[in-house]
Amino acid sequence: MSYSCAFKFSIALLTLDVCCKQTQAEDWPQFLGTNRNGISGETSLVDTFPASGPAIRWRVPGGVGMSAVVVQGDHAVTTWNAGGKQWLVSLNTATGKEEWKTELGQAYKNPMGDGPRATPTIAAKSVYVYTGDGILAAVDFGTGKIRWRKDVMEELPAQPSEYGMSCSPLVIDDRVIVHAGAADAAVVAFSASDGKLLWKSGEGHAGYSSPVAMDIAGAAQVVSFTGTAVMGIDPKNGKNLWSYPFETDYGCNTASPVWIDGGVFISSGENHGSVLLDIEKKEGTYIVSERWKSLDSKSAMRNEWQTSIVIGDYLYGFDNVGAAGPVSHFSCIEAKTGKPVWQKLRFGKGNLVYADKKFWLTTIDGELVVAQADSKGFQELARASLVGKNRQTLSIANGYGYLRDDSEVLCIQLKK
Repeated sequence: MSYSCAFKFSIALLTLDVCCKQTQAEDWPQFLGTNRNGISGETSLVDTFPASGPAIRWRVPGGVGMSAVVVQGDHAVTTWNAGGKQWLVSLNTATGKEEWKTELGQAYKNPMGDGPRATPTIAAKSVYVYTGDGILAAVDFGTGKIRWRKDVMEELPAQPSEYGMSCSPLVIDDRVIVHAGAADAAVVAFSASDGKLLWKSGEGHAGYSSPVAMDIAGAAQVVSFTGTAVMGIDPKNGKNLWSYPFETDYGCNTASPVWIDGGVFISSGENHGSVLLDIEKKEGTYIVSERWKSLDSKSAMRNEWQTSIVIGDYLYGFDNVGAAGPVSHFSCIEAKTGKPVWQKLRFGKGNLVYADKKFWLTTIDGELVVAQADSKGFQELARASLVGKNRQTLSIANGYGYLRDDSEVLCIQLKK
């Protein structure tokens, strides 16, 4: 079976598996969940909770950082600064008790916030982690023992992004793919088994986004949104198949690319805006065109760091007003046209995931907001303050939600 066919077959099986388990729980093994799109297949979750908030299963001390929590089985894994070091930490999902803790390097510090940024990825009995200063490591999922460790910045060489390396590793078969930001390697792939450099692709600023596996124009591709462009890459060899320039101040392309109706949606804050691209292959050459674009201060969607979510024919996300301004609306637009549908004005900065026909919104002030996913308008179902200031999404796994800030990690009951 060819690589492309195998990729499509595996995606088909995954889709079938999710569909067949609509009433069952599932893990959250990587950034934005199983399919890296912020959507969980879980159902039978609570619709509301009292003013005191949802039932808390456990709350334990943590550390400083922007990594979300990933979950597989009875392990909940995240990264943080503590005691002058960066750590990868595994907690027991039932109790919050620390199972193992692995040192990754010196504590990462940055004027825009300390601690590692990227969310780890669990795949094939390993955890792959990328630190704020560009250390990529593979760690045994069961024991925390380091299998291999690479200083990506030193090997290429490259300089860390101004606000820290933020790319959550993407694992496809035997390849671990991250943004690097070298002059001849914006994106790189390493062997999942031993850390050997396999390929380089693109050039220039790494940006702050994370790559996504997509089927584009009938081919399995890695779609990477770097600091200067979005590009489609052959995961086998790193060949750059197509690209579309999208430069922002300081390379602040942070939200992940989103698949919409066969096309690729990208969005940035700083009043930059968004665009939906169509990619066609004609006579062996990929051709990129704009299905719609909405740019500058009047844009319909300006994702500052939050990745928007597609539900049916609609795209939902955070629209940030101004150059990193304090005002953010929660917005709904028509995914295929970019036409605005509604806005919850001045909702505030936050993140979103989707499960059980509801949005689970975490605000920068530490609240969890549950809202009905409805193209007719915003309908808030519940709200509670759970943690301090944070930029993490809620991770939904096996009937529970996992959230953290710069001092604690907590697990809340979401199943009815």
